[in-house]
Amino acid sequence: MKRIIKMLGIANLSFFLCCCQSATKDQIVPAIVPSTQKTTVINPGNLEIIGAVEPIYFLPMKSAFEARIDTGATTSSIDADDIVEFERDGEKWVSFKITNRRSGETHTFERPIEKNLIIKRIDHQEHRIKVLMNVSFGGKDFAAEFTLAKRDKFEYQALIGRNILTGRAIVDTSLSHTFK
Repeated sequence: MKRIIKMLGIANLSFFLCCCQSATKDQIVPAIVPSTQKTTVINPGNLEIIGAVEPIYFLPMKSAFEARIDTGATTSSIDADDIVEFERDGEKWVSFKITNRRSGETHTFERPIEKNLIIKRIDHQEHRIKVLMNVSFGGKDFAAEFTLAKRDKFEYQALIGRNILTGRAIVDTSLSHTFK
């Protein structure tokens, strides 16, 4: 019995060694062939291709704000100061000031409150007000929702989220300032 087990062990070892031999110069080794197919970007509707940072105008202001493009953000936001909620004709409104840090241009806005939000962060919750703003982005004027935020610690005063990007643009993060 021991002899049979020993012979089976030798047979298994021999088989294993035969299967695991490395290639020699006489053996054919397949070469790695690079793909000849080109990557095609699908752009339904010929949407604008924009970069990671683009200018946006908050109408009627004349100077552009540098905006960070963030496909992970649901709603866009803007750095606002002097935020004061009040009531007008039975509706909730808000007054706030936007100052362009680069140009110094300042404008005070009064807008109806679209919604009050709670933004959940890892270590805290943040109360934000959502308003409808008239903007110019990529040469097109339209109204879009923005949350009023304290972005003074951020490099960019405006953040453009999916609510503006969807159906308007495709983001290529290797680009920047595609809008003139």
